[in-house]
Amino acid sequence: MKDFWKVLRRFALPYKHYMIGAVVANLLSAVLNVFSFMGVIPMLQMLFGLDTSAYTFQPWQWDGIKEIAINNLYYYTSVLIGQYGHQTTLLIIGLILCLATFFKTACYFASTAVMVPLRTGVVRDIRIMVYDKVLHLPLAFVTDERRGDIIARMSGDVSEVETSITSSLNMLIKDPILIIFYFVTLLFVSWQMTLFTVLVMPGLIWVMGFIGRKLKSKSLFAQSKWSETMAQLDEMLGGLRIIKAFIAEDKMLARFRTVNNQYRNASSRVAIRQALAHPMSEFLGTCIIVFVLWFGGSLIFANKSPIDAPTFIFYMIILYSVVAPMKELSKTSYEIPKGLASMERIDKILNAENPIHEPEHPVAVKGISEAIEFRNVHFSYSNSPVEVIHGVNLVVPKGKTIALVGQSGSGKSTLVDLVPRYHDVTGGEILIDGINVKNFRLHDLRALIGNVNQEAILFNDTFFNNIAFGVENATMEQVVEAAKIANAHEFILQSEHGYDTYVGDRGCRLSGGQRQRISIARAILKNPPILILDEATSALDTESERLVQEALERLMRTRTTIAIAHRLSTIKNADEIYVLHEGQIVEQGTHEQLIQQGGYYKHLHDMQQI
Repeated sequence: MKDFWKVLRRFALPYKHYMIGAVVANLLSAVLNVFSFMGVIPMLQMLFGLDTSAYTFQPWQWDGIKEIAINNLYYYTSVLIGQYGHQTTLLIIGLILCLATFFKTACYFASTAVMVPLRTGVVRDIRIMVYDKVLHLPLAFVTDERRGDIIARMSGDVSEVETSITSSLNMLIKDPILIIFYFVTLLFVSWQMTLFTVLVMPGLIWVMGFIGRKLKSKSLFAQSKWSETMAQLDEMLGGLRIIKAFIAEDKMLARFRTVNNQYRNASSRVAIRQALAHPMSEFLGTCIIVFVLWFGGSLIFANKSPIDAPTFIFYMIILYSVVAPMKELSKTSYEIPKGLASMERIDKILNAENPIHEPEHPVAVKGISEAIEFRNVHFSYSNSPVEVIHGVNLVVPKGKTIALVGQSGSGKSTLVDLVPRYHDVTGGEILIDGINVKNFRLHDLRALIGNVNQEAILFNDTFFNNIAFGVENATMEQVVEAAKIANAHEFILQSEHGYDTYVGDRGCRLSGGQRQRISIARAILKNPPILILDEATSALDTESERLVQEALERLMRTRTTIAIAHRLSTIKNADEIYVLHEGQIVEQGTHEQLIQQGGYYKHLHDMQQI
């Protein structure tokens, strides 16, 4: 339960006023329930002639409150009988019981309804926190984790928290109040019988909780299998074209069946253990009632009981009322471990450390006036001791274009990812106008940089919103101008609704060249002083490449550009070309100079001429 209260302190504290309202409503419900039965028993006793004593009203005072309360109840009943007769009094008693029950159930409804904003609010807050955390974690976190697993934690695990923890919260507020209030009443009626009940109950409660304590580990395993199921679903949707091309449907289905069966078996074990909650609590609750009934009945039969038979009946009614909230409380001991297991998985995201830190005293930056410099840069990923970048030194003067070439895996994309601090260097430094990029606010640094990548990443939104993405208050005129420069205006106008046409999931309704031109238009509208082109034309056909290359040349004018290319023809006009091999610069110069050197660059060039 310690972990449960930690979760509540983290997420439920902003909604404490709802919990206060639930406490008040549950207290009123408990009071009305006790006093409705307390009033009925003596009234019925007098109505049916079990008590013929004469009663007079006694002033209320704390000293002897129990005897005064019983006496006055009998007094008011005798007044009603004397004034209205037995039949009318019985009707009045029934109406009083109905009225008390109405207010009791109204308070019960209020206590449940007032907790709904807390339940929905906590779940909303957790989802926003997870989403925000993933947004701000470095790219390495997302590449190390499976997307399906992250989605499973935001969907299934958060829903499990709502079902098991926040749903149990109302019971954890209501049931202890009812149990405490009813036990106080039982002590008030007979402390001897209540002491016997208290001695019997802990052992039975321990049995109720024993099964629940095993649920957390089993739930954790079941949720991990749910993550694997979601991960395989994500892989299938993303790779459906390849699956069909290689006729691998049966293989993928067999993989999915295996993990789905594992999830089914794990969740079945959890569900079976959870299903024990109600019958176990029902059986043990009945055992408590039987033990107390035997003990109290034995005292009455031996004339050693401090209470009479009608009061004993009232005692048993209240004791039975205690059993119901105890059942619900035992049910939470089964529900909460499942939610805690899911919360543990969510916390792996929320507590993930972000190695990309904002500077304590950031330096203002609005542009570039001199150059970008890579000074003895080293880099290795956190989960690998092998360096990807080894001592790279290069300078990109303002307004110039430099190109990075080399085989796949030589470190080109990793090197340019260090400029906007998607990763931080592990050695050396990257400078803009002589200032380390770590001294700039991330927002200010990334505002300087425009990206056009090999995979044009579009969102399932309109052309307008995809081009204006990240640019606040962009006008239609600005978006249209950017699209014209990117050679995208004509095919946008030919679409169904022009700039209001949706491009589909990841731009699936567009060709590769069209997606890339929308991506370029987005970079043009942002109008950044620094431009990073990561193999922006490598996946295009000749006609699309020509159109995209024209758009890129317009975009690159007057900007400081770092271009990564496999097709050397696209970077022949770069001011300087750097050849990377296994994370090191092995050659540099213009296109003509590198051809004349006859080294690695010429080898790459000659291979592409074949």
